[in-house]
Amino acid sequence: MTLAPFDAWHALAGGALIGAAAGGLALMNGRLAGISGVVGSLVAGGVDPGWRIAFLAGLVVAPLAWRLWAPFPGIALAPVPVLVVAGLLVGLGTRYGGGCTSGHGVCGLARASPRSLVATLVFMATGALAVFVVRHVAGY
Repeated sequence: MTLAPFDAWHALAGGALIGAAAGGLALMNGRLAGISGVVGSLVAGGVDPGWRIAFLAGLVVAPLAWRLWAPFPGIALAPVPVLVVAGLLVGLGTRYGGGCTSGHGVCGLARASPRSLVATLVFMATGALAVFVVRHVAGY
């Protein structure tokens, strides 16, 4: 499988779109674009489910729309048990950390939240450690 080469312009455009979407949601709705909070409140039957459903639908529809113009970039998947354990650990971490990477890393840092800064540093360090263990210790 071949992965798409890194392109700084695409990364810059993607980051700008994420920032614009998060900023727009905060300015227009007064809400943070943290996925765990969006999904958690929707599942718990929170108030104002309409924008949450639209937000999540956009996460599904946008890549499908992209597919009309270009193929999906190649991705490498780990074995299913590794993905299941990783997903459970991420879910557990978002509960203990009071939010997910998008909530803390995009929205929390933009608000200069010290708690989000610490959470984001922990996310990044844990991610780097996980990549090291998976690639160099476990050999995937």
